[in-house]
Amino acid sequence: MNCDVAGSICNEYDPDNCAKYGRLYNRATATSVCHSGWHLPSKDEWDVLVNFAGGASTAGTKLKATKGWNDYKGKSGNGTDEYGFSALPGGFSGGSFSQVGTQGHWWSSSEVSGSLSMGGGNYALHIGNNSDGVNFDIEGIPLYSVRCVKD
Repeated sequence: MNCDVAGSICNEYDPDNCAKYGRLYNRATATSVCHSGWHLPSKDEWDVLVNFAGGASTAGTKLKATKGWNDYKGKSGNGTDEYGFSALPGGFSGGSFSQVGTQGHWWSSSEVSGSLSMGGGNYALHIGNNSDGVNFDIEGIPLYSVRCVKD
C-alpha cells in the first residue's frame, strides 16, 4: 500500500522505495489507512493465508515475490509467488531505517494487551530473505507495511 498520509513514510525517505515497496505506517495509521470496503487483516486472517500457503515453515517462499528480495549467503531470497501475493521486503523503521530488501513486516489489526513495556502491541507478519517460513512479531512502535483485505 502506498497512501501518503500522516503517520506514514518512505523507507530511508526515498520515494523510489515507496514506489517499489509501498509506504511504512505507524500502528495507529495502519489500523485506519485501508480504503472503504477493505480492512487491515487480523492475526486470524493472516493465519488463514499462512496455513493455506502450507504453514509457517514454508509460507514465506510461497508468498514472496519472484524478484526484489536480496540474496542471503549466496542463496536467492526471492520466492515462488505461488498465490499472487507478491510480498516485497519493504523493511521497517523503529527510529532508524532497517532491512529494506531483506525483510518484510505487515501489520495486523489484532492487539495483544500488556505484551510490551509500552502497554501492548499488535501482531505483525514477518517474512525474511533468509528463511522459507514466516513468523509473527508483537510490536507497538515500528513503522511497518500494510496489506488490506476486502470486506
